[in-house]
Amino acid sequence: MDITWMSTLLLALIISFIIYSSWNAMYRSRNLPPGPTPLPIFGNVLQIRRGELVKSLVEVSYKYGVVYTVYFGHKPIVVLSGYETVKEALLDRAEEFSGRGKVQAFEDFFRGFGIVFSNGDRWRDLRRFSLTMLRNFGMGKKSIEERIQEEAGFLVAEIKSLKEKSIDPTGLLLQAVSNVICCVVFGKRFEYDNQSFRELLDLFGATFKDMSTPMGQLQEMLPDIINHIPGPHQRINTHLDKLRNFILERVKINQETFDPNCPRDYIDCFLVKQLQEKDNPNFNTRNMIMTILNLFFAGTETVSSTLRHGLLILMRYPEIQDKVLEEIDRVIGQNRIPNIEDRSKMPYTDAVIHEIQRYCDILPLNVSHLVIKDVSFKGYTLPKGTEVYPLLCTVHQDPKKFATPCKFNPNHFLDSNGSFKKNNAFMPFSAGKRVCVGEGLARMELFLFLTTILQNFKLTSGTKFTDEDIEPRMTGFANVPKFYEMSFIPRAL
Repeated sequence: MDITWMSTLLLALIISFIIYSSWNAMYRSRNLPPGPTPLPIFGNVLQIRRGELVKSLVEVSYKYGVVYTVYFGHKPIVVLSGYETVKEALLDRAEEFSGRGKVQAFEDFFRGFGIVFSNGDRWRDLRRFSLTMLRNFGMGKKSIEERIQEEAGFLVAEIKSLKEKSIDPTGLLLQAVSNVICCVVFGKRFEYDNQSFRELLDLFGATFKDMSTPMGQLQEMLPDIINHIPGPHQRINTHLDKLRNFILERVKINQETFDPNCPRDYIDCFLVKQLQEKDNPNFNTRNMIMTILNLFFAGTETVSSTLRHGLLILMRYPEIQDKVLEEIDRVIGQNRIPNIEDRSKMPYTDAVIHEIQRYCDILPLNVSHLVIKDVSFKGYTLPKGTEVYPLLCTVHQDPKKFATPCKFNPNHFLDSNGSFKKNNAFMPFSAGKRVCVGEGLARMELFLFLTTILQNFKLTSGTKFTDEDIEPRMTGFANVPKFYEMSFIPRAL
C-alpha cells in the first residue's frame, strides 16, 4: 500500500514538473511585455485580490510599468496604463487595436453578435448603421433634444410629487434616462409607475451588480472553471434572457404595424435595412436584438450612474452646487427650460459635469480590446488576437494631465480666465475606433437632466457626506456610487 501511494505521488510530481517546465518555457519564449510570473492553469489569478480586480491591476502597473502582461488562466492579457500609453494604442494606432475582446460574463449570451461584442464586417456594418440611425433620430439635432427636455420635465414633476421626501434617487434617474433610449428604439416612453418597466430596469442594475461580485470577476479570469461553480454570476444569463424577451416582444409589435415607407424608430429602420440588404447576414434579427440590448446597457446604467454620482458629489461640496446654481440662474433663469445651446455659455457647469465623469470613472477597465494583427508595441510583440485592457481609470488619474487626480476638482477643465478648457485625457466614452456610438446623446442627457434638476431643486441630505463617501470604489467592472438617500427641495421662483 505504501509503495503504491509513493508511486502515485512520484508520478504526480513528475507530471507536475513536466507541465510547469513546458508552461514556463512557452511563457518565457514569448516577447510579450513583462509581468508577474504566472502559474500553470491559474495564471496570475492568485495575485489578484478577491473582488478587487481594478485595484489589483493598477497596483501591478506600479511595479511593471505602463504596459505589462497578466495571465487569466492560460490567456495573456496586455494591460495599458496612463494617458500616453492608452492614447498611443487607441488613437495613434486605432486600427490595429480596434478589435473587441471577450467579456466572459456576456460571452455565452452575445456570442459575438450586436454592436459592442462583434468584430470585422459585422461590427463595421452595425456601427455604421447605428450611428446613422441615431443621427437620423436626432442625436445632436433638435428632435432628440426635445425628447430629453420633455423627459426632464416628467422627472421634475415626479420629484415634486414626493414633496421633499428623503429617497434613493436610483430608480427615478434610471427610468428617466432609459425613457430617452426607449423613445429612440421603441418610439415611446413608459410611465414611472409602470411596474413591468421598473422590473425591466432592475435587471440592468442586477446584471452589473452580479458581474462585479468577486465570483463575477473570477469568472472573467477563469471562465472554464467558474462557469461550472454556483454563484451570483450564474444569474446573469437569466437577467439577459428576460431583457431579450422584452425587446423581442417590442420587435413583434413593430412588425405587425410596419410600414417601410414611414419608419418610426430604430426597430423600424432595422427592418427597412433587412429588406434593402436581404443577402447581408449582419442585418439579421439576432443582431438587431443584441444591438438594442447594447444600446440600453450603454445608455441607461452608465448615464444614470453618472447622474447619481453627480448628485452625491454636489451634496458633498455645497459650495460647488451653489456656483452651478448661480450660473443656471444667470444664463437660463427660471422662465424657460435649459437647452443644449446654453452649455457653451456655462463653462463652470460644463466643467463640473466633465469632472463628475472623470472622477466617478464609470467603466474603469474600459471594455476589452483586441489587436487585429501582429503588433509591435513599446518594443514588445503582441500577436494577432491578443486581448488588451486599456485602464481608463489610470488615464483619468494621470498626474501629468490632472493637477489633483484623486480629488474632485472642476478646475481641471477651466483655464485661468474661468473659460472651459478641454483635456485630451478625458476618455469616459473610450477613444479611437471603439468610442461609444452614443457619446453625443449621453453628453446631451447629462447636461439637460442635471441643469433641469438644479434649476428646480436644491439638493440636500440628512447624511453629512465625506470624501470617502464619494470616492469611486473600483471594485468591479462598473463604478456605482454607494447607496444614499436625499431630498429635493424646491427652489423659490
